[in-house]
Amino acid sequence: MRMSTILEIESAIEKLPEQDLHQLSGWFDEYLNRKWDAQMERDAQSGALDFLADEARAARVTGTLRQFP
Repeated sequence: MRMSTILEIESAIEKLPEQDLHQLSGWFDEYLNRKWDAQMERDAQSGALDFLADEARAARVTGTLRQFP
């Protein structure tokens, strides 16, 4: 995306009425959440998060595993 396009988007956002700004904000939050979920899924599938399970197993064996709230 060109920098001028980003500046145009920013300018358009600044001109939005309050209600539209809240709607855009909600949409953007959901969009970022979907992107995060997709990245976490890719990381889990690739094994990039395996170290977390390994740490939990080791903590269980040593008796240092804490309950999650």
